[in-house]
Order: sequence, then structure tokens, then C-alpha cells
Amino acid sequence: MTRLSLRALLKPYVGDPPAGLYRTKAPDLLIRIAGAAVPHFLSVVTRLGGDAELPELPAAVNRTTMRIADRRTVAADGQVVALTLTPLDEHPLPRWNPGAHIDVHLPSGLTRQYSLCGDPQRRDEYRIAVRHSPEGGGGSIEVHGLTVGAHIEVSDPRNAFMMPVPGSASRTTRLRFIAGGIGITPILPMVRLAERRGTPWTLCYTGRSRAALAFLDELLPYGDKVQLRTDDVHGLPTAEALVDDVDPSTAVYVCGPPPMIDAVLRAIPVDSGVEVHSERFSAAPVVDGAPFELELARSGAVVGVGAEQSALAALRNAVPSVAYSCQQGYCGTCVQRVVSGAVDHRDRLLTAEQRELGQMLVCVSRAEQAGDRLVLDL
Repeated sequence: MTRLSLRALLKPYVGDPPAGLYRTKAPDLLIRIAGAAVPHFLSVVTRLGGDAELPELPAAVNRTTMRIADRRTVAADGQVVALTLTPLDEHPLPRWNPGAHIDVHLPSGLTRQYSLCGDPQRRDEYRIAVRHSPEGGGGSIEVHGLTVGAHIEVSDPRNAFMMPVPGSASRTTRLRFIAGGIGITPILPMVRLAERRGTPWTLCYTGRSRAALAFLDELLPYGDKVQLRTDDVHGLPTAEALVDDVDPSTAVYVCGPPPMIDAVLRAIPVDSGVEVHSERFSAAPVVDGAPFELELARSGAVVGVGAEQSALAALRNAVPSVAYSCQQGYCGTCVQRVVSGAVDHRDRLLTAEQRELGQMLVCVSRAEQAGDRLVLDL
């Protein structure tokens, strides 16, 4: 096991969101971060070898073994399962804020990130929900095979999709939630918090069909505040329909498929004064990409990476067992050591020291120039 370098640790975040996290210069003041009260917005801590030793794959901080106390199907089509996880002792679990997620370390060795969709006020359990995706990387299939009583390890909660608690001064007077499919999971606790605080809110919840929508039994009691739009009845939602009542007094929280999120972002100009918070459950499309090559130093194999393809996607074709999780450059699971070559770092996680030591997050970062070759210690 490598030692943790203190300089590589990203400490718990307790102030305002970091620059660039939102599309506006100032974060939403109606829903401010609960700084000292909820000090568990953690940027991912990655492992960095001491004594100039190069990094290994990052490990989650404070892994906790938990028991699956309940397993429930939460969509009528039977494809979404909610798991309630409880600790093995009576110690209270770390606090979390709506929008938080945990790393789930599955028995096979896969690590996947799932949003917490239970009640943040409960310190004796976490709840996650997972849609069965046979075409995915195998994580959802394994989760759906877990049974009550099984033990799994999870990380402490961390948050890249923050919905902080209300403050006194605010230009925002209402909230607009937009959820696509399983994107309802981080939105659900946000809805509960807004309702409990008396903050005006509406939710547009989209999916292929009503049967595919999870947690309807928990949402429908909110009445007209919840609008359901399903592809089989309403057709694919337009951006205009999703943001029809949004104005500068609204803060928007959107989670779901990348095309839906991109449509919402395009429909709300950056200079509109509307604050937009978003989270994706799959990789974002490559922007301004160019083809390059990866060479695997241990085997000599050369892997081509297309202009619109991530290095991770190309690497997985050659090395299916390569570790990954978020595919968005913030969890650190896919870190690889670059032996030679210039990297265009597109993550916001690695420190300058880590980059100098050769770390690269292959889910988002690329070669600096078209046609370049990066040699990985793999």
C-alpha cells in the first residue's frame, strides 16, 4: 500500500463552490452550502506515492462495510432496484447533502458511483437506486444480483452536484428540477428539502414510459408540482418544454442523459442570469477532440483513439479490465501513469504535482496534439 502524500489530499470543502462549478459567477444564494453543518462535500482524495513513488490507482477514503438491509423494485417495469444500506455497528453515518453520491465497491472488484436518494436526516442508513443496463459495463447487472444480507463496501458521501441549505439573502425565489430517467435519484432528496423549507419548486420528470419512472409513489403526492413527460405519450421533450417557466429568479437543477442536459444548457444562455446546476450519469461528449494514439508500455500494443472517442473508451477495447467509474474527470478511478508524451489535462481533480509525476485521467484527458502518442505504464 502506498502512503498518502498530504500535498495530494484535497481537503473537505466547506465554503462556497469552487470557481467554474456553476455557469454563473455566484452560486445560488437561496440554497447555500451548509458549510460547518454539512462538512462532507469532499473532492476525491487520490493516492500519491511517497518518496517520489508514482501513484497507484486511487482508493476511496474511509471505506465502510455496510449491509444490504432492504431491496425494493421502485419502477413498474421492474428495471430499477433501490437498496437500503445500513452500517454494521451503531455509529452514525457521515452527514450528506442532497446531490451527494457514494462509491460502491462491488464484490467483483468493480467500483461504481451512485447518488444517494434517501433522507439526509437519517444517520443510520443510505439508499441508492440503480437501473438495470445490460449494455453497460456490468455494474448495474451486479447490483441487481445483490441480495438482502449481503455486505458491500462504500465510500463516504461526496458531492459534485450541490444543493445547499437556504440562506437569508437571495435573488432566487424558486427552483426548477429537471430529471431524466434514473437522473431522479439525486433530485429526489432536493425535492424533499425544498418542500420542507417551503421553497417554491416544480419538477419535470421525463422517461421512456410511465412504467420506467422510478419513485412515482414518493413523487405523486406532491400533486401539480410534479410534471411527468414520457416519450411514448408526449414524444421526446424539447428544451423549451423543459424550461418553459424559467426566468432569472429560478435556479435550475438538471440530471439525466447528456443530450437532455445539453439541450437545457443551450436553451438557457450563459448571460441570462439563470443559474444552472447539472450532473451527468454518463460520459460527456468529447469537445474539440483530435485523433491520437496510446501505447501500452508493458505489451507494446498501440491503441488508436478517435477524435470523438475518449482515451478510456479506446483503452477499454484493448484492456477490458481497466478501472473506471464516473467517466467525467472527478472521481480519479481511471488514473494512469504516462511514461512519455504531452497530456492535455481536462480534469479538475489532479494537482500540479500529480500531473508532473505523470498522472492522467484517461476518461477526459487526451494528447496535446493530433497524432501524438502517449505511452502508458500499462
